[in-house]
Amino acid sequence: MSSNYPPSPRTLTGQFVTLEPLQLHHKDALIEAASDGQLWNLWFTSIPSPLTTAEYIETALVEQTQGKSLPFIVVRNSDHKIVGTTRYMNIEPMVRRLEIGSTWYSISAQRTPINTECKFLLLQYAFESLACIAVEFRTNWFNEKSRNA
Repeated sequence: MSSNYPPSPRTLTGQFVTLEPLQLHHKDALIEAASDGQLWNLWFTSIPSPLTTAEYIETALVEQTQGKSLPFIVVRNSDHKIVGTTRYMNIEPMVRRLEIGSTWYSISAQRTPINTECKFLLLQYAFESLACIAVEFRTNWFNEKSRNA
């Protein structure tokens, strides 16, 4: 078994996107990303509003400290702009299983290669470097765009 498990903060880079560890100083950039479409108004998902973004980040970082999740910001490589967030979550160290979720992107990043490459980078790292035996995706039934993706 690989000694890389459970996952720890790191940067994953592809052609279109870079995933970097989420930090508190990303708050304003995440507010800007979520404002592109006022994503917090989507009732079937949990995207922070400008008033709840700091708490959203703090909760994700507490979960990271507890070994429950590993949150990333999503940076579009073409302009180095933060366009969303994703994470490994529900990490189960004893069975080498985790979930990819809490993913959201600004409207300008949706229906581009960004989501495909984010998922590829996360799956590649999970299976090839962490030696995971299972990776799960979940989405709300009413979130048709995510289910279709």
